[in-house]
This record gives sequence, structure tokens and C-alpha cells, in this order.
Amino acid sequence: MKKRIAIFASGSGSNAQKIMEHFKRSDDAEVALVLTNNPDSFVLQRADNFEVPSHIFDKKEFYETEKIISLLKNLNVDLIVLAGFLWLVPQNLLKTFPNKIINIHPALLPKYGGKGMYGERVHKAVLEAKETESGITIHFVNSEFDEGEIIHQSKFRIDKSDDLEMIKFKIQQLEHQQFPKVIEGLLKKMKS
Repeated sequence: MKKRIAIFASGSGSNAQKIMEHFKRSDDAEVALVLTNNPDSFVLQRADNFEVPSHIFDKKEFYETEKIISLLKNLNVDLIVLAGFLWLVPQNLLKTFPNKIINIHPALLPKYGGKGMYGERVHKAVLEAKETESGITIHFVNSEFDEGEIIHQSKFRIDKSDDLEMIKFKIQQLEHQQFPKVIEGLLKKMKS
């Protein structure tokens, strides 16, 4: 039986695409569903390109119903991956999938995490603090933004000439290289 992944994304979905690409060739796992809270998100087109079903939801459905949980259970989802998803995960979802929800953050947590710290805001804060390195953190999700147990970190040196665009580029390269591999490693550790 293949392990099944659900991806939550709010934006363009480049990480979601890399994950779908990676597992398209896998005998062990597959992306079963892409979910988004943004009906205009490009991740929907990416999911369609890979013939992965998608589901659009709103705040009411996410926070006040069990619909998403039912959907994930019906699809026998083993791992939930947040790939640029900006909402706090509700308690009922955390309880139903304990240690089965992971997120990627574009900085070396615990630095530059928390509510409102995403995308360019993170990179700007890193630059303003004159950090000499940055990177990515893949972590389990809990009831606080960016505070779950760290699974993996990768880092790079920030050169003096690096501007916002270069840091964004370096982060994205690391995300695309590491996220699918870390997911694969986690799925291998899960008992069938």
C-alpha cells in the first residue's frame, strides 16, 4: 500500500510541485490531495497538471466543521504537508493526525518564526539583522506558529552582496532539494 500525502498550500505552490514531481515516480508514496484556502492559488493549476485532486475551503469549513478531517480520513492520508500554508492548524486536525503534520519555514527556527513571519517578511528580517547565514527548517506542526519539534534544518552562508532576491532564491533552492527527501524519510519511518 502506498503512503498517502495531502498538501496544504495558499500560494503559487512551487514546493507542492516539487513534492508532486518527486512522488510521481515513487512506488512507496503518492500525493493524494492538494488543499487550498485560496481559490486563485496557482497551486490548483499545478495539482491539475499532475492529475492530483484538489479541494478549496474557507475559514468556516476549516475551523468550524469536521469536513476536512473526513476528507483526509476517507483518502487514508498518512502525512499532511504544509507548503506555504499560512493559517494556524486547528486543534481537531492536530488531534486526529498527531505527529503527522509537517511544515517548512524559510529561516533557521527558532529565529524569525511566529505569527506573521512568512515569505519576504522573514528574508527582510534576516537581512536587517545582518545575519551571516540563513536556511530552512522543516518541523512538526503544533498549536503555535513555527514552534513544533524540528525535523530538519539546512543552511547557507549569506554573502555581503546577497540582496532580498538572492536570499529568496537560495531559500527556494534548499526547499526544493530538501523537502521531498525529508518527507520521503519520514514516510519510511512510519509503520505500515
